[in-house]
Amino acid sequence: MGTPAENGGSGGARWCAVTGGRGFMARHLVAALLRSGEWRVRVTDLAPAVAMDAAEEDGILGAALRDGRAVYAAADVCDIGQLTQVFQGVDAVFHTAAANPDINNFQLHYKVNVEGTKNVINACVKCNVKRLIHTSSSGVVFDGIHGLFDIDESVPYPDTFPDAYAQSKAEAEKLVTKANGKYELMTCSIRPGSIFGPGGVMVPYLRSYGRMMVIIGNGKNCDDFVYVENVVHGHICAEKTLSTQEGSRICGGKAYFITNMEPMNLWDFIFMFLEELGYKRKFKIRIPLAIIKPIAHIIEWSYNKVFHVYGMHQPKLLTPARLKYISLDRTFSCRKAVEQLGYKPLVSLKDGIKITINSAIGPNI
Repeated sequence: MGTPAENGGSGGARWCAVTGGRGFMARHLVAALLRSGEWRVRVTDLAPAVAMDAAEEDGILGAALRDGRAVYAAADVCDIGQLTQVFQGVDAVFHTAAANPDINNFQLHYKVNVEGTKNVINACVKCNVKRLIHTSSSGVVFDGIHGLFDIDESVPYPDTFPDAYAQSKAEAEKLVTKANGKYELMTCSIRPGSIFGPGGVMVPYLRSYGRMMVIIGNGKNCDDFVYVENVVHGHICAEKTLSTQEGSRICGGKAYFITNMEPMNLWDFIFMFLEELGYKRKFKIRIPLAIIKPIAHIIEWSYNKVFHVYGMHQPKLLTPARLKYISLDRTFSCRKAVEQLGYKPLVSLKDGIKITINSAIGPNI
């Protein structure tokens, strides 16, 4: 594999790389970077070749791959040799690759999220990459026991985490923070709230379970949802800020919460989605945590010990960890991102819901 310039396009153009570039948020990030006209994009992921649907083939990614503004490169974040080859000639790296959060396997998450991030950092240093924007998670400050309400980035990492994903993401974020300024590499971490948008899991999930209208717990907990394009905007704001001397001094090594800045009751948000999908709110079933928690533990034990042998997957909602996420307050202040990154949500929750549902009927990006 040659350098980005050798794989199409002008040698004077700015190149960036997006790890995990075929993931949900990353697809939107790649499209936004290409639309900006400021970047040529090295899209990296595990698959040996890029597989696009008809909409992508006819859209900006397909066009960019054909004319050289984008290049796909298979790369595993667990292989520093592959990363080093991919990052040659790249100015900035957007590190979005991560293990599947629905699989609560600490060894897997540590290998991909922690060791993989360490490899990304080292490859950036070897290739003289100037800026690294890391996709973290708002879960890095959540212990699964105490609710979080309008907290800011001064809240420390907890001693315990609800799952392997959050724990490994916190460890990865620490590495990114520590790497800031190492051999002129400037770093920043983005902590998105609960992401939704075209191509995400929200609509398929609600179509499967939505008619049940089930509330877990007391139904009073709030969450901070964020439309995917706003998460993308947060990443781009971070990179632009780090690219200036003053911005890198202020923001280098920092982490920022990114949400829609519209915290609301989690169940009201779900019902807004359901109503847009055409489901009528006739009645609601409320299940106390005292009842559902023991059931979730039994189900998790059964799948881990028996059913996984037959390739069966545990229902995503019925896990002890997931119950913690959907039954406690989890809202975050974006004041620091607004003041230091110039972040402002581009799409409201209401509009984001409509766009997401319309995209499930029509083509995605």
